[in-house]
Amino acid sequence: MDNYQSLLDLFLNHLETYRKNLDSRSPKELYEPENYILSLGGKRLRPLLALIACDLFDKEPKLALNSALSVELFHNFSLIHDDILDAAPLRRNKETVHVKWNTNIAILSGDVMLIKAKQALEHYDFKEFKKLNTLFNKTAIEVCEGQQNDMNFESQDNIHVTNYIDMITNKTAVLLGCSLKMGAINANTKDEDQNNLYAFGKHLGIAFQLMDDLLDAFASDSKKFGKQIGGDIIANKKTFLFLKAQELANEKQQKALAKFMKTKDLIKKVEGILNIYNELDIKKLCQQEADLHTLQAIDYLNKVNANVSKKEALKKYAKELLHRQA
Repeated sequence: MDNYQSLLDLFLNHLETYRKNLDSRSPKELYEPENYILSLGGKRLRPLLALIACDLFDKEPKLALNSALSVELFHNFSLIHDDILDAAPLRRNKETVHVKWNTNIAILSGDVMLIKAKQALEHYDFKEFKKLNTLFNKTAIEVCEGQQNDMNFESQDNIHVTNYIDMITNKTAVLLGCSLKMGAINANTKDEDQNNLYAFGKHLGIAFQLMDDLLDAFASDSKKFGKQIGGDIIANKKTFLFLKAQELANEKQQKALAKFMKTKDLIKKVEGILNIYNELDIKKLCQQEADLHTLQAIDYLNKVNANVSKKEALKKYAKELLHRQA
């Protein structure tokens, strides 16, 4: 991360300027929640990737600042709405927007963030804006499709692991690919390099989500993780872990999984399903799947014609992201 601290600081200063303008906006119920969720921190992964991509081609990173702001606003808009859909009480170890205010305010505040995410791209000239906007719109639709499929899975049977990978590709991974491709567009690089960088980000995003799923179940520190441990189990999410367990379980374990999915005793539910995960070594299998997509991501990055030392730094950063602990 040390290699990118200057890029992160560049974005954080840009974001701080943006947030200061929210203080004077009214009605305050619309803009305070936006300011609140943007203040919660996080890795700022998506905007950082946009700046990294631009810098990768030895172009001035500030060229990608408004692309970075766009993806950060869109990401946080999606978090506000996802938390409502999931009835999540915590986000980054703080109250979610709909809990701190109410659901109606959260929906509307999220809506305005989506509009402002698109508005941020208007700082670019028409040719550049058209490329960025087309990519943004495609990505936004895919994210919504992924979220709907995620919700559909809760009431559907016969969901396969491949269906889950497709879902998280849309819900999570394409936004990482979008962030990197936006930065490459701002650097005015070749289409082939833009597309390879997008594919790198997509597979990195799949691996990142798989590790997030793993931490949701196995993180030892809820404060460090920033979300409710076992939240996916409580919400009956059909994650890679659950689907793989369902696939490998014997008859006794299948019955136990079905029973725990229906129980109202949440502590017993989480403990019971985690025990089955441990019996089947699901944690290891999830890690292996994440490693597979990491290798695919690196293969695409190797194809990008860019500064070699900066590509190596990006590889190192990607691996650090995927080995976070909580």
